Amino acid sequence: MARYKHIDTSPRFLAVDLQRQLLPGSFEHALNHLIDHELDLSSFDARFNNDATGAAAYPPAMLLKVVLFAYSQGIVSSRSIEALCRDHVTFIALSGDTQPHFTTIAGFVSRLADDIARVFTQVLYLCDRQGLIGREMFAIDGVKLPSNASKQKSGTRADFERQATKLETAARVMLARHREEDSKPVEADRRQKEVQRISRLQTDAAQLRQWLANHPEDRKGSKGTIRKSNRTDNESAKMATSKGVIQGYTGVAAVDAKHQIIVDAQAHGTGSEQELLIPVVKAIKNALTDAQTLLTHTSLITADAGYHSEANLKQLAQFEVDALIADNGMRQRDPRFKDQAKHKQNPDPLHDKSANKKAKQPTAVYRSADFHYDPETRTCICPAGKTLYGNGSHCLIKGFAAVKFQGAQQDCVPCQHRDKCLRTPATTKTRQVAFFQGKADGEPSYTDRMKARIDSPEGQAKYGRRFATVEPVFGNIRHNKQLDRFTLRGQKKVDAQWKLYCLVHNIEKLAHHGYAQ
Repeated sequence: MARYKHIDTSPRFLAVDLQRQLLPGSFEHALNHLIDHELDLSSFDARFNNDATGAAAYPPAMLLKVVLFAYSQGIVSSRSIEALCRDHVTFIALSGDTQPHFTTIAGFVSRLADDIARVFTQVLYLCDRQGLIGREMFAIDGVKLPSNASKQKSGTRADFERQATKLETAARVMLARHREEDSKPVEADRRQKEVQRISRLQTDAAQLRQWLANHPEDRKGSKGTIRKSNRTDNESAKMATSKGVIQGYTGVAAVDAKHQIIVDAQAHGTGSEQELLIPVVKAIKNALTDAQTLLTHTSLITADAGYHSEANLKQLAQFEVDALIADNGMRQRDPRFKDQAKHKQNPDPLHDKSANKKAKQPTAVYRSADFHYDPETRTCICPAGKTLYGNGSHCLIKGFAAVKFQGAQQDCVPCQHRDKCLRTPATTKTRQVAFFQGKADGEPSYTDRMKARIDSPEGQAKYGRRFATVEPVFGNIRHNKQLDRFTLRGQKKVDAQWKLYCLVHNIEKLAHHGYAQ
């Protein structure tokens, strides 16, 4: 029988050179080199006032190494990071064989707001120095993620007023009933449970009243509308996603097309992507220095339909920024997407509630394109071959000039095509149809200009690169780095955590494409 050497995998003391555990070409080696030799972390010194008195603090450089490496492995918990600094050889090497307490790690991450932006800019400058930023095209997109906030504690001030009144009423009713039964023999545990429940109702009502006193006004939306507040994190927002409604933040990233470097990262407590486009564009313009900006006159900005609005396109034109922003009807106009419906995934029965909605009336089969309109003779013939009479040659519909036609009762009422032509053939006698002729003032809107650009062969080819530029970045952060929720509260803290994950992505690019060359 063959004999083998005994392999002992149990813990034991070993003489280990910690620096040799960081293999060249790996993420941890690039991270260690960057923080020790390339980045200026002097801004962190302002946190401490222990020059003459007080205990020595853990170096921010060491804590930043440990946190970034943990995020690269999908580890967010500060308790888990503390344990790894004791047990995992790579964490031991990065921390210099120190064991920071989990409260130290958690406090460091929660106070990163201003400092991490400077670190992000420095890493971006290094990526540019290594030739990883092409400046040819930037793709902007966002991802909605839940945060450390309770969705059930969202509402307007009116909602919270009603909840507080309801809790106070319930507490009074229970308290009165409790007093009536004081003279009756009741089990001790039941009486104790009633007292606890009354106390809990009163406490919850008092917390609601205190919150209302501290927040005298509702949150305002981008257009002056009321935005729901949240009593656990008032800067987060309720957002609709494909998996249901979440309470969280939108993480936005602007990605360069050359090597998928994230040039700007922001997190905002809003589900409206339209109001996030201009802040990101402004940030790209001033991302590095005043002398060397990322966004040049030849750079192209691309974004999907969520960022499209007439106001945004107007501002981009004023900034003289070349952009391709899709609209909601882009894919319907593109013949390449005519078969897209058969590739869509079936809805998840746990989240899709459309089956419970009342069935809508089917729309008319015949549309204006099915009618033959001759602009020279100004005549219109319906699919049944009948001539419609004009009832408006200079109509204005939502700012657009149009020509309108209507069928005669003698033709429409006995027509065999009524079910295909009218939405409600039982109540509508005749069909009307309008043909639009552009903007009434003759000046095409910014939306019309963008549609013409993005529908052109050149526009389709350029915009087609957007998906392959930005989606792999979100795939790396969400799947490989396992970012499925933000663990902090408050916009500044969540923004810092989002920048940490984007930093991990950029440092990986430096390790694989920059320093590895």
